[in-house]
Amino acid sequence: MIIRDITASDRLKFNDAVGHPLQAFEWGQFRQETGVKVIRKAIFEGDKLITPVQVTIHQLPKVNWKIGYFPRGPMPDEDQMKLLTQIGKQEGLMMIKLEPNVAAVINDGGPKVQAWETVRTFLRSFGARPGRSLFTDYSFQLDLTESEEKLLKNMHSKTRYNIRLAERKGVKVAVDNSPASFEWFLKLLFEQTVVRQGFYAHTPDYFKKLWGVLAPAGIAHLLRAYVGDKTLAVFMVFKFNNWLYYPYGASTREEKELMAPNLAMWEAIRFGKKEGCKKFDLWGALSPTHNKNDPWYGFHRFKEGYGGKLVGFIGSYDLVLEPKKYLAYRAGDSLRWAYLRTAAAAKRMPGQLSGVFSDVPEKVGEVASDAIKTFEKDDRS
Repeated sequence: MIIRDITASDRLKFNDAVGHPLQAFEWGQFRQETGVKVIRKAIFEGDKLITPVQVTIHQLPKVNWKIGYFPRGPMPDEDQMKLLTQIGKQEGLMMIKLEPNVAAVINDGGPKVQAWETVRTFLRSFGARPGRSLFTDYSFQLDLTESEEKLLKNMHSKTRYNIRLAERKGVKVAVDNSPASFEWFLKLLFEQTVVRQGFYAHTPDYFKKLWGVLAPAGIAHLLRAYVGDKTLAVFMVFKFNNWLYYPYGASTREEKELMAPNLAMWEAIRFGKKEGCKKFDLWGALSPTHNKNDPWYGFHRFKEGYGGKLVGFIGSYDLVLEPKKYLAYRAGDSLRWAYLRTAAAAKRMPGQLSGVFSDVPEKVGEVASDAIKTFEKDDRS
């Protein structure tokens, strides 16, 4: 067994071993283009890649602390944790946030997570603690091996109606990865969707870099819904290892009665089936106990209409490497989120900005005792 860095020559082998596009070799390339440091390592047995890890490194503003982010990795095991700890020490990280790609279907108000308690105990044995989630804790997932007839039958009746309505009104949807289609995506996203919904989005440059890496790799695709010469919606989907994902969508409110987004999603489902995908992850949902006044409820309801199963992920865990700094970080993060919640209420904007990528309050020491209480509470949960 050997541990070594992953190089470009390992790309295909690495991608075959990871289970989510956020762990794809190309996702790391894209993040590097945005100025983020990326560490890729793996454990090999001979030529066989056993344990792949891709971690992004983030510098906290105002303090000389760094943290790592390991999103949607595989089920944690001893080799993975040792490898992450090695990366953390080599990079001088205060912590590494893990958000494993481990999910269960929600049942009777909660996921079947009996086996997860063993995983949580295991994570604590390596110094990991429950942390604040950066990625969604829930999502809808569809089984694309079902027939189109069965998929339509499983949808909410209103969703089926809207799809048929869009078809009758002459809306068309095409898989269109052209530069013009991408420009429509940006235009609708930043001039219509973000402004209308009032939520945080990355910059246009972020999406240009993403598209520039993931589209040529065959991961990112666009579906453009239009009527005549007018574009009404553009969805970006990721196709990776027999899964389809829906991370981004943009639409106009003009001619909203044509229900173009409903048809675009149905055509995304059909695209996934044609491409041989087995599952479709709609990239985020609210919890089973969500509030209908939640700013994200509209997105949740739209996705729910397609009849997928609501799944819950095992959650977010912080692999703590420097405990004292971590306590101060948690204190500052708590203050910052309290501020964001207040600002969100005032501006009707959901506070979805990550504490990892934004400013940390300077006077974190003043609330260190609160952080210690939080840390102890998390340790017991």
